[in-house]
Amino acid sequence: MGRKKKKNIVLENIELTGAGSLGKSISKKEGEKIIFTKNGVPGDIVDIRVRKKRKSFIEGDIIKIHKYSSKRTDPKCSHFELCGGCSWQNMSYKDQLIYKDAEVTENLNRIGKTDKYLKLPIVKSDKIYYYRNKMEFSFSNSRWITENEIKKGDNIENKNALGFHKSGMWSKVVDIEKCYLQANISNKIRNYIKSKAQELNLEFFDLVKQQGDIRNLMIRSTTTKEIMILIQFYKFSKKTEKLLYFVKNEFPEINSILYVINKKSNDTIYDLDIKCYSGVDYITEKINNLSFKILAKSFFQTNSYQTDKLYKIVKRFSDLKGDELIYDLYCGIGTISLFLANNVKKVIGIETVGDAIISAESNAKLNNISNCKFIKGDVKDIINKPIKNYENPDIIIVDPPRNGLDKSVIDSIIKLSPKKIIYVSCNSSTQARDIIDFKKFYKLKTTQAIDMFPQTYHVENVVLLEKI
Repeated sequence: MGRKKKKNIVLENIELTGAGSLGKSISKKEGEKIIFTKNGVPGDIVDIRVRKKRKSFIEGDIIKIHKYSSKRTDPKCSHFELCGGCSWQNMSYKDQLIYKDAEVTENLNRIGKTDKYLKLPIVKSDKIYYYRNKMEFSFSNSRWITENEIKKGDNIENKNALGFHKSGMWSKVVDIEKCYLQANISNKIRNYIKSKAQELNLEFFDLVKQQGDIRNLMIRSTTTKEIMILIQFYKFSKKTEKLLYFVKNEFPEINSILYVINKKSNDTIYDLDIKCYSGVDYITEKINNLSFKILAKSFFQTNSYQTDKLYKIVKRFSDLKGDELIYDLYCGIGTISLFLANNVKKVIGIETVGDAIISAESNAKLNNISNCKFIKGDVKDIINKPIKNYENPDIIIVDPPRNGLDKSVIDSIIKLSPKKIIYVSCNSSTQARDIIDFKKFYKLKTTQAIDMFPQTYHVENVVLLEKI
């Protein structure tokens, strides 16, 4: 007997009532299952083909729109829906902010089980396009073929792509002609490199077989108009060297041309030796009259235009008097530490990545700041006891990765007993989860979200916890 075909279930005339996690639109009626779908906008009335059915929810795809929401706007990008990077580009920016702010409040109240705190309005981004300072693109010899191309039935010989991985399909890359997230020079550089790589007959990377000549491109830029590019090659040859030569001559405005040889199964560069082909190995960003040297491996807030606003929230929540000792955990290249340094007695920054600590120390010298000390090591190992020669901190600032704080770090912070904890997070759900563990000793006083990522569902949030 053949396998029984799945029943093709279509839900008709469904009104999308809100925006859920990961940017999905939802339909939620009392007594009914929640329905999740992509590429819809709250207020749309749609037909949905069911893809997944579970006890408490349904996932599906929109197959017809009966009525368009008043919250809709026309997406700028021709790659919208295919690339998946700007999942909210079809929603007005005013409404994006409303749903981002609502998500933060929902997470703090439901997951964090908190109330009676001051909720300040979300801080909008003045630039809603061309705001990112870092983009990464993948080379692939197996680009994503669109439905229209399949319908045409054309024989597609050139399947090379330079762009973003198709959502949910690691081996397929969507070829990008124009991206609206980074300054337009990024598009010119990327398209030139793709064209020249093909002229030189460089093999675009085969993600399945793990072979080829060229595999990844990173472009970093600053508000001061400096540019860095880093190309990942699988192997170095006369052809790859020619590519670097052509790029250098075509774009004299690039300050830093770097390359790396990567034969691993992933694209991470943190364990690789970076080579400088032309210029210097860093670019310089300016935030609030401070200069920061950014290396290829440096973590820096992705939206430089909003970073000053973010750090001003941290400073305002700190309410500095001038005599404080601050611990800046997960300090990266020292941006928050140096931003606060002139208003405190001492800042101690702690960071796992050795290159970041070197950059932080270099940035302190660059800005003539002498009251910052930077320590390399795992945060949970460094703060499980008082740091030698220093009293306990008055304020602890944490800006951890998306998965939040380790339980042992939370326990150590509680033992250090600072008067204030300022928690910066790009994931308000893990932030809310961690707040529960502080609850016996700290009260959530104030919270403020800030939009660092327009056209996406991501949102940054800052909370102030005060000792009870």
